[in-house]
Amino acid sequence: MKVKFWEKKPANKAPKKKKSFAREWGDAILFAVIAASLIRWATFEAYTIPTPSMEKSLLVGDFLFVSKLHYGPRTPITPLQVPLTHQTIWGTNIPSYSDAIQLKSYRLPGFSEVQRNDVVVFNYPPEEHHPADLRTNYIKRCIGIAGDSIEIRDMQVYINGQMAENPDKMQYKYFLSTEQRLAEKFFLERDITDVIQWQGGYIVDTSPEKAKALAQLDFIKEATLLMDEAGKGDAEVFPHVPSKYEWNKDNFGPLYIPKEGATVAITPETLPFYEKVILGYERNENAEVRDGKLYLDGAEATTYTFKQDYYFMMGDNRHNSLDSRYWGFVPADHIVGKAVMIWMSTDPYGGFLDKIRWSRLFKTIK
Repeated sequence: MKVKFWEKKPANKAPKKKKSFAREWGDAILFAVIAASLIRWATFEAYTIPTPSMEKSLLVGDFLFVSKLHYGPRTPITPLQVPLTHQTIWGTNIPSYSDAIQLKSYRLPGFSEVQRNDVVVFNYPPEEHHPADLRTNYIKRCIGIAGDSIEIRDMQVYINGQMAENPDKMQYKYFLSTEQRLAEKFFLERDITDVIQWQGGYIVDTSPEKAKALAQLDFIKEATLLMDEAGKGDAEVFPHVPSKYEWNKDNFGPLYIPKEGATVAITPETLPFYEKVILGYERNENAEVRDGKLYLDGAEATTYTFKQDYYFMMGDNRHNSLDSRYWGFVPADHIVGKAVMIWMSTDPYGGFLDKIRWSRLFKTIK
């Protein structure tokens, strides 16, 4: 006898509902924002040069790719932030973040450590009204790394007692003495963009070679280097104690750059160097300075061991750069990445046909 087993008829599946046009676009935008945020955080980010502090190595109008891979990307300190913003929402003064939650920063492994002469993007340390990872981005050259001793004598940098290598396109301020009125075109033809008309001439930022060539022109009486004399302290220069340290932008140090795990003696002489580090960047909850002495958890401290590395940054345009000579060390957790390539460059002084600096496109940064 044959027995027939009746199979259950498969139920008809309801046709999948097609996404609406708005839903499709919403999903695509969300995916794009997430992908762009991950790329920006972990690999490369685009920056522009707004100031002449690195001229002529980097020019105003240069657009850069900054690598997060070299030193390793940082985990966010401020997680409550509108994606793809920095301090404010685009085109407004509305803050793009909330500092209600602040996390400890960690750095993922990178290709290398910060090296001397690297061109580095970092968060501006003195900007205390923003969280550390959302402070204004600065770009300078790393002159000294953690553990180095830095000194400047008559504008020449010395690292650990040895003369440091100077950037190829380093500039200083010169006074051009002349009775003749010089047009803007005169300076632009010589690639001199920082010019101030002064009594009896002009103050310019330029290289020693160009200053020498200018001094040989018939209508230029003299090109005088505007260098600060040794022994004349400047209150604007770190550590801002000219009565004790007669330092200026051209004669500075010697100064030890803190290294993670290193211990220094805390005395009335050394405390001005490391007070900001200990009270601010190291996140010591119960640290204070009273009567020129350091107190940790209520007890006087005569030594201190650093919790992270620090760096000393300077601009290549040495007399037109707000850098570590003025505000001190850059903490490791403020390092954003390494500037690696100029992908676009526009000349603010150029016309319609020569607005783009074609020779600088896709140029590697040294």
